[in-house]
Amino acid sequence: MSSAQQRLSQVSSHFTSGGKKGVAAITEKHPDDIVVTCALRTALTKGGKGGFKDTAAADLLAGVFKGVIDRSGIDPKVVEDVAVGSVLAPGGGATEFRAAALVAGFPESTAVKSLNRQCSSGLQAIVDIANAIKSGMIEVGIGAGVESMSSQYGPGAVTEFSELLESHPESANCKVPMGVLSEQMAKDRNVSRAVQDAFAASSYQKAVKAQKAGLFNEEIVPLQVKWTDPKTGEEKTITVKADDGIRDGITAESLGKIRPAFAKDGSIHAGNASQISDGAAAVLLMKRSTAQRLGQKIIGKYVAASVVGVKPLLMGIGPWKAIPVALEKAGITKDEVDIYEINEAFASQCVWCVNELGLPQEKINPKGGAIAFGHPLGCTGARQISTLLTELKRTNKKVGVTSMCVGTGMGMAAVWVAE
Repeated sequence: MSSAQQRLSQVSSHFTSGGKKGVAAITEKHPDDIVVTCALRTALTKGGKGGFKDTAAADLLAGVFKGVIDRSGIDPKVVEDVAVGSVLAPGGGATEFRAAALVAGFPESTAVKSLNRQCSSGLQAIVDIANAIKSGMIEVGIGAGVESMSSQYGPGAVTEFSELLESHPESANCKVPMGVLSEQMAKDRNVSRAVQDAFAASSYQKAVKAQKAGLFNEEIVPLQVKWTDPKTGEEKTITVKADDGIRDGITAESLGKIRPAFAKDGSIHAGNASQISDGAAAVLLMKRSTAQRLGQKIIGKYVAASVVGVKPLLMGIGPWKAIPVALEKAGITKDEVDIYEINEAFASQCVWCVNELGLPQEKINPKGGAIAFGHPLGCTGARQISTLLTELKRTNKKVGVTSMCVGTGMGMAAVWVAE
């Protein structure tokens, strides 16, 4: 038997052990499962005016790292590697993120890297750590994501293209602004403004209900930060413990009154697109056998992930292509998933993906999404996991999927099991 055939046989046996298939197979417990023992995030706050407007990305990261150490009780010395997804940080954040890990309490023996796969950076960081554990490179690691859009978002986020890149039509499309892309996609795919506004209003309403019921409290680590009052100029010390972009009273009718942002006859506007925001999230991973040896409480299990490419001008359809691939790798069907956390970059793309995949609305972002509480670019992929695992546990459900579209035309998805 060739090595490729052996690997295929091993994968097949993993998902059909004891004759089990689908959910029965992925919920089985094995010593080499890649498990999550802690998943936390900061609150998400409004870019430029929210609670973290004066806080550097690395400081947010240090805060969530400390939260993971405290909540999990992990000995920092056993954490061998930390991967951090971030999109806008100068130099990729490599220097600052290493410093953040040290100030949070990790020793010099803990390695740190930064990475950028645009809006899926946080998820990619976590998958990188999971794969490093699976391959035997490390035993314990943290995948994280962070973004300070208050300090680093703006025209400089997209660099000028060379003549070589500009001369290729598909290449040149990689730098078309997201709002313009989504406006065109909404027209091409016939996603009406009324549908977008209804979806966006629902996101706000679900988030308001969840926040009032305290459903985000378990996943959020409060952070004490310095904040300058824009009216008085006075610097204060505040504790940020709740998402401050969530607004009550939003309806499809109220959203319908907002002027389009990218075209006079357009459908995309500030109320049906993700909020510019700041935040960080981190996920602690190891094998099940390691967690048991270290006395770590297991809250979830990583099953499989996918990454795909689509046309740059159709970047919003990424989840539609990525989710079926992840489900196939996990050996389950779309109907066996209890909750889908699909990033709401824009209502237009999210609602199109959901409808095209034939997913029930009640399974999509049950506590709201990025339209309601924000999308700190590099953070979102990690944030979704804390939101998902907390909600699966609360509702006594098992299987979840996280997914997002990715700038320049990609999509990513991952399958998770709650314990």
